Amino acid sequence: MSNPKLIVTSSPHVRDVDTIPRIMHTVNLSLIPAALMAVYFFGIKAFLIILTCVVTSVLTEWVWQKVRGKKITIMDGSAILTGLLLALTLPPRLPLWMAALGSIVAISLGKQIFGGLGYNPFNPALVGRAFLVAAFSVEMTSWYLPGGADAVASATPLAAMKMSGIATDYWSLFIGNIGGSLGETCALAIILGGIYLIYKGYVDYRIPVGYLGTVAILSAVFGRDPIFHLLAGGLMLGGFYMLTDMVTSPITKRGRWIFGIGAGLILTMIRLFGGYPEGVLYSILLMNMATPLINRYTRPRTYGEVKR
Repeated sequence: MSNPKLIVTSSPHVRDVDTIPRIMHTVNLSLIPAALMAVYFFGIKAFLIILTCVVTSVLTEWVWQKVRGKKITIMDGSAILTGLLLALTLPPRLPLWMAALGSIVAISLGKQIFGGLGYNPFNPALVGRAFLVAAFSVEMTSWYLPGGADAVASATPLAAMKMSGIATDYWSLFIGNIGGSLGETCALAIILGGIYLIYKGYVDYRIPVGYLGTVAILSAVFGRDPIFHLLAGGLMLGGFYMLTDMVTSPITKRGRWIFGIGAGLILTMIRLFGGYPEGVLYSILLMNMATPLINRYTRPRTYGEVKR
């Protein structure tokens, strides 16, 4: 009779069918409607920006992992997601070399310099966008109405409201027939993708509900149109896809409420009282900085632990 073998391994002992590649590719697929709408409204240039960001992000990650002697993981979909999200935050006429440079910064300074996936404290795509906004402010704030080769320069709905008091109708905001970044235009496509991710369990509803709800409530309190502020700008893209990043958001349920509400508060203050018409970028990056503290002070107390 053979003796049974006792195999001792470290945690985790309970495993899930969901893997990093599966989650990342699912998120990428959920962004396809938004990407397609961007191409539909802004034409071939939008497609080239998306392609440039994705390819550059993947190549940059490959170079970093090759140089560091790490396992090549470019097929896990995380670099693709970074490139896709960055592309959706860019203006439709941004030069392709700037899009590529932003992608290099996003992967290098936003992810790999900290050790790669799982170690980055900030959302990599927003790190890339922050660099581009600081380095190429004119190009990053040049907006065009949809129309392909015949597109004309135009202010975003948020800028038009803030600077001139001109409101954009809800339907145009909802369907995407407006000027703005590639992923800011069609709220419908972002909402559908976000709901799908919540259904799959890849996004905790607490973060987007806290974020969007805070913006809506505060906008109404200060006498502004809450529906306009929900549909305009990058709020939907940021709320469903960037603020909910598993690596840079809190791990506790209470912490996620604090995280979403805090980001909504920062965003509303910037939009309503700041000099800049949009604040999604800053609201998310600032709350990313607070994630370690939120995790620390919302950690459930261990059974039997004495509070000191």
